[in-house]
Amino acid sequence: MSSPFDKLFKQAQQMGQDMQQAAKDLYNLEVTGEAAGGLVEVVINARREVRRVQIDDSVMDDKSMLEDLIAAAFNDAVHKADKMLSQKVGGMARGFGGPSGS
Repeated sequence: MSSPFDKLFKQAQQMGQDMQQAAKDLYNLEVTGEAAGGLVEVVINARREVRRVQIDDSVMDDKSMLEDLIAAAFNDAVHKADKMLSQKVGGMARGFGGPSGS
């Protein structure tokens, strides 16, 4: 016969495995940041690793502007990724009985 502590231990182990899988799933998500109405797009994953950069031909002639647009698109992607992660992590915490926040 198993004790209540055995059951609690098994639940904690399962929760840990579920959290590890959820973290892996989160890091596979991609976020697209953009600048100048999509003329420059940067796709990053949740680890902030750049996956793709797309640049419209119309902005290729102005190096200084292009550099600024790439930086802006990357920053946009980072902000979106941070927001997405905080929403997903908050949802997971509520799902595991954590605080619900506001």
